[in-house]
Amino acid sequence: MLEQVRKICKALPEVAELIDGHGHTTFKVANKSFIIMSDYGITFKSDLENQEILIQQERFTRPPYIGHHGWVSVSNPEDWEEMGIQLKEAYLRAAPKRLFKQVMEEKSI
Repeated sequence: MLEQVRKICKALPEVAELIDGHGHTTFKVANKSFIIMSDYGITFKSDLENQEILIQQERFTRPPYIGHHGWVSVSNPEDWEEMGIQLKEAYLRAAPKRLFKQVMEEKSI
């Protein structure tokens, strides 16, 4: 799972990977977390509207502590193309405007 997430994040500008104080691999942009990996799977930044849509599917859950902010967890991603979309959207939610604009311009090429 970690290698798949790294591959997705490698394509995004200014992503930093680090180990947080709880031992989780965390991906950040502009010092804001957008993906947290643990033994239980992947937790990623979302919004409340998208979260509601995702958790209607059995494989997605609302994580404790940060779920009320819209974050979503998945323990065993089945479709990495779909996860790529979700993780890129998580990045865009955390990215500063200049990086958001850069990524959106690259998508239109």
